Amino acid sequence: MPHTPSVARRAASPTVRPTVRPVIVADEDTQVVPEPLWRLVLLDDNDHSYDYVIEMLGAIFGYGVEKAFALARIVDTHGRVTLMTAEHDACEAKQSQIHAYGADPKIPGSKGSMSAIVERADT
Repeated sequence: MPHTPSVARRAASPTVRPTVRPVIVADEDTQVVPEPLWRLVLLDDNDHSYDYVIEMLGAIFGYGVEKAFALARIVDTHGRVTLMTAEHDACEAKQSQIHAYGADPKIPGSKGSMSAIVERADT
């Protein structure tokens, strides 16, 4: 005859209880305001070569030669080029890297890094 556990034993066995989670209701007046986007804009000058711009964009942004060359052409012909659109802190971090990149060794009159500005993207 098979052995069956007693009623007392069955009652003492562990049971799984459902997890109760509170319901969170958003206030109708609560609005999530997204952080505004900003643009990092590289400005043209005559103190940096195409090679410098291509190398700098590759080092800072990881751009390949073709993309970096295309951006160098735009900044050369239009006087400025948008390098990225992101949150303010991200744009400022890349701006600092551009400003710290140093002078172009191929241009004798190059005294420092290229200039970049951060501006609101909605302007």
